[in-house]
Amino acid sequence: MVERTRELMAHLPYLRRYARALTGSPARGDTLVTRALEQVLDGAAGLPEGGTALRLALYTRLNALADEGIGGPGGGIERGSTHPVEAALNTLDEVDRRLYLLVNLEDVTLADAADTLRLLPEQAVERLNHSREVVRNHLTAVILIVEDDAIIAFDLTETVRSMGHLVCGNATTMDEALALSAEHTPTLALMDIRLAEGDNGIEVARELRRQRFLPVIFVTAFPDELAKRGLEHLGPVIPKPFTRDQIEQAITRAVFTPVPEEAKVAAPPAT
Repeated sequence: MVERTRELMAHLPYLRRYARALTGSPARGDTLVTRALEQVLDGAAGLPEGGTALRLALYTRLNALADEGIGGPGGGIERGSTHPVEAALNTLDEVDRRLYLLVNLEDVTLADAADTLRLLPEQAVERLNHSREVVRNHLTAVILIVEDDAIIAFDLTETVRSMGHLVCGNATTMDEALALSAEHTPTLALMDIRLAEGDNGIEVARELRRQRFLPVIFVTAFPDELAKRGLEHLGPVIPKPFTRDQIEQAITRAVFTPVPEEAKVAAPPAT
């Protein structure tokens, strides 16, 4: 039982993220996860022993509980969300929405997602392409790039634009980043740590967070610097050299994640 509990707890962050996206509500999502774990620990749900197979089976269990209306009336998502990605996903067929979440939010392979949702592989490909097109048409993020290497900045810009998002500008220093943020009010920043004129992207991120909550993805050759300073909460880190897939996945996650209520209040000045 102890080992089984440990296996389940390893999957808990993923289950909560998926369940909250599935229902459109943190409270309902957590209710789904709690019920699913109770069923597993009570032996009411026969699931694989561990690893990816267990995680996929738990996603299936969450889908079934949502369909049963667990956690709230009606089953499925709470419609009428004001979050831009959720609003776009709400226009999809429920199976298409779940397929999109599994692949784009949870990093499940298309083959595994298709199996989880009982779709043929060719159906999954077609439906995922359709879902991505719908989301792309409904959602455009405004992204600030803070990078002093012109070639890397160009690559990031092209990646952002290929996803259908807008780049409001590229800053190479702290002053430029703050000025562009004030002028354009971006929804996300891609941030290098070592900037021109000796500026530091960590300090830029802290100042942006003090002024208003702005999600930041650090793209840096110094991936351990945040951890050394105990500042991992400022944002995820993508080490250089990076792939376009890494950038695309990180942007999708950042844009999808709603701003927490406590983060909407300006933080105190950085010290």
